[in-house]
Amino acid sequence: MQAFGRLRLAVTSSALRVPDRLIVAPTDLRALDPFIAEEIVDGRFPLAGQVLETVGESPFLIELPSRAFAERLHSFSWLRHVRTIKSPASCAHARQIVADWIAVHGRRPKGVAWEAPIAAERVIAWLSHSTIILQGAEAGFYRRFMKSLAYQVRYLRKIVGCTAEGEARLKLCIALAMASISMPTRTAYIRREGNRLDREMERQILADGGHVSRNPRAVLDALIDLLPLRQTYINLGHDLPSKLIPTIDRMYPALRFFRHQDGDLALFNGATATPASELLAVLRYDETAGKPFKALPHMNYHRLSSEGTTIIVDTGLPLSDELSRRAHAGCLSFEMSAGRHRFIVNCGAPKFASKASRNIVRATAAHSTVTLADTSSSRIVKARLAGALLIGGISAVSADRSDDQHGNDWLKATHDGYAEEFGYLHERGIGLSAKGDKIKGHDRLYPPEGEAVRDEILTAAARFHIHPAIALSRVTGKAF
Repeated sequence: MQAFGRLRLAVTSSALRVPDRLIVAPTDLRALDPFIAEEIVDGRFPLAGQVLETVGESPFLIELPSRAFAERLHSFSWLRHVRTIKSPASCAHARQIVADWIAVHGRRPKGVAWEAPIAAERVIAWLSHSTIILQGAEAGFYRRFMKSLAYQVRYLRKIVGCTAEGEARLKLCIALAMASISMPTRTAYIRREGNRLDREMERQILADGGHVSRNPRAVLDALIDLLPLRQTYINLGHDLPSKLIPTIDRMYPALRFFRHQDGDLALFNGATATPASELLAVLRYDETAGKPFKALPHMNYHRLSSEGTTIIVDTGLPLSDELSRRAHAGCLSFEMSAGRHRFIVNCGAPKFASKASRNIVRATAAHSTVTLADTSSSRIVKARLAGALLIGGISAVSADRSDDQHGNDWLKATHDGYAEEFGYLHERGIGLSAKGDKIKGHDRLYPPEGEAVRDEILTAAARFHIHPAIALSRVTGKAF
């Protein structure tokens, strides 16, 4: 469990300085869905793959169908959909839901509603969609809203230092920076939150533009929040945090690195399917231009690409135990696309599944690579406080990239995930022809240098997960 889970803070309202107004409503780049807006206005919440019928009751007084649903509800990220209607009635309905949340959950920071990433996402949503919430609001509600917002921002400042390393802490820093320029405050406070964001971006965004989690989706999620923040600084005439623009410029090549020919992102280390609208909304602000890199050396991925054929290979391991909570045991797995089609993929991470299901897809067998003795190359260890860590197995990965005399691009990589338990290293070689019309590859299991083959019969399975849109048929009687 992360530190914020058991935190008890004296975030009292007596000494709380409440701003009298909001200065600006930052933009939200996430996709809008008018159908979801209509459902919410009619008292139904279609969130996290489930639908909650409120029948006129507050959703915060009803038993919620799942934890994932509760997270989405309390984050208020669904407010953006109401923008597609923006009628007085829909705004009044959204305002009533916000008022219900303040009455039920706004006084004591506890439970799912106050977990760090949920609270940060809610602050960003309330700021970004304040025009929806406050349209036609009475003075009394305006005051309560501002008081609750100030209380939540103060809470985030209290917990940011003890929030676990990773995406949640970056989102907290973004929320605090956004709040500092969206509400009236001192210039010194704006500068302090900008400096905090600078330090966090420096810790989490690697030199090659990737995220320390090694999750391609984390790069997109960070950009979705950082781009509106950058524009808000500019619109208000504030000095930008010194690392903000260089970091954004560094992240764009990493995002393009993971983009397949069909426009979706590769499914590695917690990534899930990406709506094309979200990706395009971010890419239209890309001023860096240029082709994707051949490798991300700090994030430890390689990309082989030629004439519309793309292969992306994972050649790394989690950068720390703390960052392994959502990492997958997919070392040396790859994805392949050609033209507008993805052919070979990994299973990715399901959006709204249970913890057990999310852990299943972290196993090596859920990736396009080799599994030995039906065992993952790294182990998922469940700890009550630390969470489901990925430990053991792989301790070292080597990768070598070369071109042969015919101009073919070759990658050879090796990991030691099966060396200690079974006495074998796994080596994978993948080659892509200069014309992009041929792919060659081999997998080899062999003992480390100086060690003999163990007297044990083991079964190895090389899996290639085929994209659902691709149909396979068996061909016999032909030689290739």
